[in-house]
Amino acid sequence: MILLDTHVLLWWFFNDPHLTPGIASLITSSDDVAVSAVSGFEIVTKQAIGKLEAPDDLEAQVERSGFTEIPVTLRHGVEAGRLPSHHKDPFDRLLIAQARCEGLTLVTADRAMSAYDVPILPAG
Repeated sequence: MILLDTHVLLWWFFNDPHLTPGIASLITSSDDVAVSAVSGFEIVTKQAIGKLEAPDDLEAQVERSGFTEIPVTLRHGVEAGRLPSHHKDPFDRLLIAQARCEGLTLVTADRAMSAYDVPILPAG
């Protein structure tokens, strides 16, 4: 199963050219695409401060896409807190922790995430 980084999720929704055709095809053809509650929190937080444009019906779009929602658990929080500080962004640290705990491959264009012991698929 793959876990979409927040920017990859938004690229998917907006058909953004940053999303490589291969990753777009993988998302389209896979029944195992996960989206984290962390991404919802990040999107709405950044929308509220004017740093991000995103769909207002985020939950509906995730559901229509057939993606699996991944909640945040205490285990994820503990894992994120124990990660080496290669990456300072708390949203990204939680996504890394979720991918590690749940055995997911993280789809991201953020090269800093490759410093962690987590499978990565480059998205752009």
